[in-house]
Amino acid sequence: MEKNEVVELSNELTYRHYLMDKGIIHELFQKMTIPEYIALHMIVLESESTVIYGGRTYLKELSEKMQLTIRQTSKMVGELRDRGLILWSHDGNGSEGTYVTITEMGRKLLEDQEQILKKYYGKVIGKFGKENMIKLLQLMKQLETVMSSEIEEMEATKRDERLDRNDE
Repeated sequence: MEKNEVVELSNELTYRHYLMDKGIIHELFQKMTIPEYIALHMIVLESESTVIYGGRTYLKELSEKMQLTIRQTSKMVGELRDRGLILWSHDGNGSEGTYVTITEMGRKLLEDQEQILKKYYGKVIGKFGKENMIKLLQLMKQLETVMSSEIEEMEATKRDERLDRNDE
């Protein structure tokens, strides 16, 4: 691939990301942020999918799934707790892990938000086509995997370069 093609494609991808990030989607979230919605959704999914943890979602798991640091996750969870949307507890003395569960108020807010998204995305998918949406999401997941791998390689190279400089 030619250098100009790479520049053109990367600029277009960056522009599309920018438009999606600043676009209408933020207007659909009036009572919570997108990360809060994703967190509540993941907490509900985890509570429904596992009998092992008794409906608990451990902070570490939530952090990993959302690709946030524990500090960022703790801050968000604290805000959700303060708003009465989740309960934040711990096993034993806390050293065994902290976990969250959704409250009825949190579940209701999540359901209300899901209805807003269902209405909007129902129209979008109707116009764009279900098969197109599935293909797009599959391609986005593949792209995310490649991009994450590339970032990891870049970070490893930087670490190696720092180690080499320190050895000199």
